[in-house]
Amino acid sequence: MGYGVPAGIAANLVSGRIAFTIAGDGDFLMNGQELATASQHGGKSIIVLLNNGMFGTIRMHQEREYPNHVSGTALRNPDFCALARAYGYAAERVTATDQFEAALLRALAADTGTLIEIPLDPEVITTRGTLSGITQAALAQD
Repeated sequence: MGYGVPAGIAANLVSGRIAFTIAGDGDFLMNGQELATASQHGGKSIIVLLNNGMFGTIRMHQEREYPNHVSGTALRNPDFCALARAYGYAAERVTATDQFEAALLRALAADTGTLIEIPLDPEVITTRGTLSGITQAALAQD
């Protein structure tokens, strides 16, 4: 956790090819300042930031092992698009699936790196499960 953004930026700066990184909000908060490095050195990466307002993987494990005992996983996030712009990146928020392709095409055409933020419902923790489903399954084991 925290490795994807700097790794993508480094890959871009070393190879000269556009790097594509998918990061959660908690992940991004650990090293998002690397956008400054990318901008300083003319880097161009595309970061898709999945924002569910929490350290989702940790929360998922909490619910599985200690249902209904949440500790330290909620995040109070900044405006990620404003933050990316402050570092010299282009940025936009995508709130509907049909908006993504156009946002990605704009990112590919941009002269700078781009952050595409996608707000997500925190209940939908994986492609196949929900937090409440994990909690219910854990409680059923007791």
